[in-house]
Amino acid sequence: MRQKGTLGWLKHDLTHRGPTAWLLTVGLFAFYFILYYGGRTLAGVPVPDLFTPLAQLLHLPSKWTFYGLLYTLAVTLGGGYVIYKYRHNRYQVVRTSVVIFVQATLAFSVPWVLSIFEQPEYYFSYLWPLKIEYFYPSTILSMPLPFILFSLLGSLILVPLLGIFFGKRWYCSWVCGCGGLANTAGEPFRHLSNKSTRAWNFEKWSIHITLFLALVTTALVIASWGVGENYPAFAERTASLRSLYGFVVVTLLSGIIGVALYPVGGTRVWCRYFCPMAAILGLVQKFGRYRIRVKDNMCISCGMCSTYCEMGIDVRAYAQRNQDFVRASCVGCGICAEVCPRGVLRLENRWRRDPQELSMDALLNESYRD
Repeated sequence: MRQKGTLGWLKHDLTHRGPTAWLLTVGLFAFYFILYYGGRTLAGVPVPDLFTPLAQLLHLPSKWTFYGLLYTLAVTLGGGYVIYKYRHNRYQVVRTSVVIFVQATLAFSVPWVLSIFEQPEYYFSYLWPLKIEYFYPSTILSMPLPFILFSLLGSLILVPLLGIFFGKRWYCSWVCGCGGLANTAGEPFRHLSNKSTRAWNFEKWSIHITLFLALVTTALVIASWGVGENYPAFAERTASLRSLYGFVVVTLLSGIIGVALYPVGGTRVWCRYFCPMAAILGLVQKFGRYRIRVKDNMCISCGMCSTYCEMGIDVRAYAQRNQDFVRASCVGCGICAEVCPRGVLRLENRWRRDPQELSMDALLNESYRD
């Protein structure tokens, strides 16, 4: 509901794709464009570097450390807002607190401290294929042994294992910095996610194509490292593919588009449509324990769950059918359960319900007569 007064209009305009929201989107695009290309010359036009002087003023190593500081502040301040907003919900308070802690430590402070001690700036909260360079031989072999083991075991064992037991929410809604920003600073825009069938169909293709590109790029870079000296043409083409992947996926989709579209496209454009880590965890989640439990015959079809689903899932359709469900795109943020006025939804980590339990439910509901 729109609140009265100038501030009420501004809030509504900003969170409902008004002119203010579009201006903010343009501003975010400009911010990221200058961040990535500041100090370069594009098409004969020099792009000013505004962030390096600010980093030097604050005695930070680089503009990327300065950006990390801004990012962490955004997650922390936005997280404070979310904790206050959902202070009655223990799950949201704990989850958001963990998000802030992980961002402030593993994604910012620890890499900074490592660089001070002349060690590689390793981001422990990011794993392959999200951090695709962590499987590139030229990168991984330059790291200390513990970092190498963490990269390999974390990506190949920890990620799928935890995905089986807890779904993708353990990473996408508790650890990952991309999801961390979406669920904190991006909270006011979560309802803007596209709920159409067309968006869902696009999502199914786009996210798995990105995963395929990540797998192919990684495999070719490893192969090029092994035979590059004997096949220089192959190594050159692989380097071009690596550069193209870095520009399109890492810079454009996850960086510029992923954040700049918050005010008009919702907070999970990158996570929903393009993130290769989300694609892997989504596939694992379909066969794991995580699911959303629906209480039978309780849904009043208000649609709040679907409206505030940041991944564009039509949660109401499942609730209306009394159908427990798991969707590959669900990140387990828990807001659907939070906004439901009747407590119809519950996030669970369990295998499919026991046949005896199902039979008892059928008896109590008298559905055996249908």
